[in-house]
Amino acid sequence: MDQLSQIVKAYDIRGTVPEQMDTELTHALGRAAAVVLGGPEIVVGRDMRPSGPELAEAFMAGVRAQGVGTVDIGLASTDLLYYASGDMGVPGVMFTASHNPAQYNGMKFCRAGAEPVALDTGLAQMRDLILDGTLPEPADEPGAHRTVEGTIDAFADHVRGFVDVDALRPLKVAVDAGNGMAGLVVPAVFDALPFEVVPLYFELDGTFPNHPANPIEPENLLDLQAAVREHGCDIGLAFDGDADRMFCVDAEGNGVSPSLVTAVIADTTLRAHPGETVLYNLICSRTVPEAVEAAGGKAVRTRVGHSYIKQVMAETGALFAGEHSGHYYFADNYRADSGLIAAVILLQALSVSGGTMADLVAPYDKYAASGEINSTVADQQAAIDAVREHFGDDAEISDPDGMLVEADRWWFNLRPSNTEPLLRLNVEGDDEATMAEIRDRVLGIVRG
Repeated sequence: MDQLSQIVKAYDIRGTVPEQMDTELTHALGRAAAVVLGGPEIVVGRDMRPSGPELAEAFMAGVRAQGVGTVDIGLASTDLLYYASGDMGVPGVMFTASHNPAQYNGMKFCRAGAEPVALDTGLAQMRDLILDGTLPEPADEPGAHRTVEGTIDAFADHVRGFVDVDALRPLKVAVDAGNGMAGLVVPAVFDALPFEVVPLYFELDGTFPNHPANPIEPENLLDLQAAVREHGCDIGLAFDGDADRMFCVDAEGNGVSPSLVTAVIADTTLRAHPGETVLYNLICSRTVPEAVEAAGGKAVRTRVGHSYIKQVMAETGALFAGEHSGHYYFADNYRADSGLIAAVILLQALSVSGGTMADLVAPYDKYAASGEINSTVADQQAAIDAVREHFGDDAEISDPDGMLVEADRWWFNLRPSNTEPLLRLNVEGDDEATMAEIRDRVLGIVRG
């Protein structure tokens, strides 16, 4: 099981099947999860990947071997699994590799109440129990098993509870599920709402026959953009494979930055809860804290990553948090992220505005952004140090996650990938020329 060291990541477990993940390994992970997460039960969901049923069964057998019960909710989105963990008050495990190709699968863990589990809060301990051969002996009495149906209906009610349904107006909404779990959960939520849905790729198919379920890549939005224009839709929504991330395009098919979506949702939620705290990660546009403060809220910047954000939400009592990557977190959703909750709040904001999606985001669309630019770099730290030396006299530099460099008319973040020899650059400027100048200066140093 040496491959375990390769597939345990900062926030989850992810690898190819069966080369890196097989039933023997997931059985052992079930035993380790029972020890680390405890019980009395662990709730388990899975996405539509062909390897999911077999791997999930092996995992649950491992959990039960250690005397902890298992609850199988079957096919689920990741936010549905988090809801089940929070609602039942038990740890949870979701079998998914999110946006990765079909040959991958993986596992996302949480403690009771959807509390996140990361490398330093449980994943490393599970890994070491297996690799060190220190798993306790199986229990004398195996845990019980039960299958629960109907969780999706309760989840759909929960999602709709975040909006005033009476405030929604008839909208035509194109939705690209990418053959992922949005094909299951979007109808469960939207069928009771006054929207006409134009569905794209709602058939659950973990081989992803149409395009990768990774809407952060522009080429994977082309079909959605075409459908919005062809059918005269008010908005288009795209979800990743496990449906916890949401991206959108306006009525013309133009992409809407997650920073702008974060600003809209923050403004909308703060209207109902004035004075509350909203978190945004350090790659979000400056328009986010400006919108939060204009709405009477308190804006707090965080590092990137769901485990860290959920921790800061708990510490600050934050109402909402948004990330540049399309993750949106809600205090009343056990501080977990949900693409669906973000979608219905955005649609409520569009309904109430009475205008177009472009009109809705225009007040927040003030700055020019580079988007995330990746560079392959052999020595990440040396490149970061060179950039630091170059900009040291021109800006304020801090190190919350990689390096954050800020000046009056621009800022950029340069941070290393956790899993690849890459540096990720995000630049924002007051205008396109300023952004381009800073972008090119940084890339000239990083790429030599």
